[in-house]
Amino acid sequence: ALQYHINKLSIMSSENHLNHSDKDVDEVDAALSDLEITLEGGKTSTILGDITSIPELADYIKVFKPKKLTLKGYKPYWCTFKDTSISCYKSKEESNGTPAHQMNLRGCEVTPDVNISGQKFNIKLLIPVAEGMNEIWLRCDNETQYASWMAACRLASKGKTMADSSYGMEVQNILSFLKMQHLNPDPQLIPEQINTDINPECLVSPRYLKKYKNKQITARILEAHQNVAQMSLIEAKMRFIQAWQSLPEFGITHFNARFQGGKKDELIGIAYNRLIRMDASTGDAVKTWRFSNMKQWNVNWEIKMVTVEFADEVRVSFICTEVDCKVVHEFIGGYIFLSTRAKDQNESLDEEMFYKLTSGWV
Repeated sequence: ALQYHINKLSIMSSENHLNHSDKDVDEVDAALSDLEITLEGGKTSTILGDITSIPELADYIKVFKPKKLTLKGYKPYWCTFKDTSISCYKSKEESNGTPAHQMNLRGCEVTPDVNISGQKFNIKLLIPVAEGMNEIWLRCDNETQYASWMAACRLASKGKTMADSSYGMEVQNILSFLKMQHLNPDPQLIPEQINTDINPECLVSPRYLKKYKNKQITARILEAHQNVAQMSLIEAKMRFIQAWQSLPEFGITHFNARFQGGKKDELIGIAYNRLIRMDASTGDAVKTWRFSNMKQWNVNWEIKMVTVEFADEVRVSFICTEVDCKVVHEFIGGYIFLSTRAKDQNESLDEEMFYKLTSGWV
């Protein structure tokens, strides 16, 4: 719906302001710059400001640890979120004692599982441990509770606490994203001619085109559009970027790979701060390794194998089955190079270091 709205306003803007395109571009660039600063945790006047103590969350949350062949469901716990850890107690009265469960979310994978119409607000956590990933599900009661805990989980996965300046904005972004997904209780009649404006093939992925008829998709987009129809072009673009960056797989590039010792093809996901071993059939994370724990990486150009060494003598080796291993090598080197860059835009580019980190096959 946001994309449809942006397309519609862009056409109107180009028709009405043909002679003022430079000004429009300047306004969009300025808005996107402000958004970038906000998303990176920059200082804004609407966020928490100076905090001397780290905020905490405490509430009853339903917790579920999926296991094979289990019939047990969610169990309510009094959960406290401090720093980057969640402690679970059987009741509020026992919160001064030893927790029944405790988990540190630093380096974990956080995935939303939300159904607005079904009032389902789940948070899926994949927490790295020595033997792989521990899977924990948190179920919240309502949107407000979900937004607070989801934002805290996302920051904790990056090693940040709720004292970080981006926490308040993250909560608001989640709430606004949920609001846009609400079904309109009193949908207006959509004129027939408007239906012809929409080309579902340009707005949804092929898997939905196979699952639903074009008329069904068009009706759903127009219904959702009523929630965003009053937005300006710049606001809609900002909301679109925020929604895009909130997607679980945002920023992850996937490659088919065969891990050393593995018997079948899997996926290797590369993000700006981590490597992820993933199940090829489901896309679920099996194991995550952070670049901050990396000691070095090497490529055996003869057998096309990439080997990455981490702290605690952890070694990961894999062969890419569909692309040349130099592509993966360039991704890792490029992200490592970016992590060394300061946010000062006046910093000169160290080309020698860039080529040193991203080349090596010549």
